[in-house]
Amino acid sequence: MNIVLLHSSYGLRPAVRAAADRLRAAGHEVRVPDLYDGQTADSGEEGQEIRERIGHEELLRRAVAAAAPYSEDGLVYAGFSLGGAIAQNLALGDEKARGLLLLHGTSDLPQDAHADGLPVQLHVADPDPSESDDWLNTWYLGMQRAGADVEIHRYAGAGHLYTDPGLDDWDEGAAERTWRTALAFLDSLDES
Repeated sequence: MNIVLLHSSYGLRPAVRAAADRLRAAGHEVRVPDLYDGQTADSGEEGQEIRERIGHEELLRRAVAAAAPYSEDGLVYAGFSLGGAIAQNLALGDEKARGLLLLHGTSDLPQDAHADGLPVQLHVADPDPSESDDWLNTWYLGMQRAGADVEIHRYAGAGHLYTDPGLDDWDEGAAERTWRTALAFLDSLDES
């Protein structure tokens, strides 16, 4: 499976590279574009500043440019938090997308979103102030209306970016359960 894995607002941190290596070890081809051109953040606030300085449209443009050379045969779009939001936008705009793997984040859905049969798997903390229950319910219903096949996995007590061992949110048990489930999801896409 060809995967484009997009980093969070913290930038291309070691945890993102480790996640890509884990996916590669499972037999997948993984591209990990650096949407921040080498910048990383040590805090959420610093990440937000970098994100705002670059701008949403430019981040999206960079992600599209990174994915485009590999999209002809169908990609799985994946991402962490901000990267998940961007991955969602790319997957919904790519009729050849094979799947969407969201870790810690989603995005608004356009009214005319179409995701006919797109397999989607979301992993989020429970609770997660960035992904409230009301928001997730609205997002889930919107994705279903768009035609996506959606699974949501919630992890009680975990912090927002619980898969990153370099952050205070790290939750080893939740992270391992996430990766087991995500790898099974990707295997199921290989079979289809």
